Formats: sequence, structure tokens, C-alpha cells
Amino acid sequence: MSDNSSQCAVCKKSIAPAMPVGRRDECEHCGADLHACVNCQFYDTGSYNECKESSASVVREKERSNFCDYFVWQNKTYAEDQASSQLAAAEALFKK
Repeated sequence: MSDNSSQCAVCKKSIAPAMPVGRRDECEHCGADLHACVNCQFYDTGSYNECKESSASVVREKERSNFCDYFVWQNKTYAEDQASSQLAAAEALFKK
């Protein structure tokens, strides 16, 4: 995979979108919007408004295209995301 490749957050298939990701860009496999919260490095379901960027405006539909100026394409795969979630859960379980 190249530097900007990862997986679509919707279909989990490997993609390598053109950079920068435009508001109208779609996944070549499922047609999902790419400039969406679920594909951003700041997207975090554990954060307020599901976003680590505190200055970002509220976006209700996280899987839909938006105009967020803080959008940065996330370069990770679903397996990496799942592994980091499992590690965080294990650390929380054994935390004193």
C-alpha cells in the first residue's frame, strides 16, 4: 500500500484516494463519501462530538460528506483500528 492508502470506513475495502480528499470524492468500491468524519484522523467515538479536534463544528451525519476544514485523511486499516480498540479496552480493564 502507498502512503495515503487505507480502508474505507464503510465497506472496509482497501483504497488509495487522491490527496487531498475532496468533498465529492467517493469510495471506488461502495460509493460512500470519503470526506466524512468516519474517515478522518480526528474521528473518535470516545470524544465529545466524536471528534478529537475541539474547534470543529458539530457534524450530525458522520458517514456523509461535510465541509469540515479540519478533515485529515486517516491512514489506517480496519485491522489496526480494531487492534487499538482491543488494546485500549484491555488497558482500561487492568487499570487500578
